[in-house]
Amino acid sequence: MKPIGIFGGTFDPVHQGHLRSALEMHEALGFERIHFVPCAQPAHRAAPRVSGEQRLVLLELAVAGQPAFVCDDRELRRASGPSYMYDTLLSFRGQYRDRPLCLLLGLDAFVGFSRWHRWAEICDLAHLVIARRPGADLPERGDEYALYKTRGAETVSALHQHAAGSVLITTVTQLEISATDIRARLAAGRSIRYLVPDAVADYIETQRFYVPRWAPDLSD
Repeated sequence: MKPIGIFGGTFDPVHQGHLRSALEMHEALGFERIHFVPCAQPAHRAAPRVSGEQRLVLLELAVAGQPAFVCDDRELRRASGPSYMYDTLLSFRGQYRDRPLCLLLGLDAFVGFSRWHRWAEICDLAHLVIARRPGADLPERGDEYALYKTRGAETVSALHQHAAGSVLITTVTQLEISATDIRARLAAGRSIRYLVPDAVADYIETQRFYVPRWAPDLSD
């Protein structure tokens, strides 16, 4: 059975960097599909600027036409409280049993992985796939480095042969795009065209997401 990728995040908003990295990992690692899972209530950062339902709509617009990408609202449907990835993976594991599952992380997120809720148990539920941009390297110290040295996989086959337990680092194209910068551009009245899919840019403009409340509406 081909692995299923799980890509969590606030997606506030989703942008081309998210989508390009996911596409490259899908092609290189042989996933059956990738589930994009928007976070309802982040445990280690401020709440998203727009609601989970609105971010889900943006995701659905972003992945339309790519059948290997699935929008998954399980964290938004969960009871109130922080959205812990451990709980999300338990839900996936209950649904998919022995299917290989791969949690997709950027290298910057993996560097802080030991601060996650029940982080040491996450590899019992899924493989970790770390997206590394050219020139970026994992620091050779700390719990994350020890985890990689213990569970590091050299080939993609480990993701297909076992349900969980490996850590694989894969290189993706470097796109210097961030949701923080996109929100700042919108707040300043600047264009975000080509940083996000056109359908996402159009919807954000129509709904006036991320625009200061005092800003005049010039659409009429």
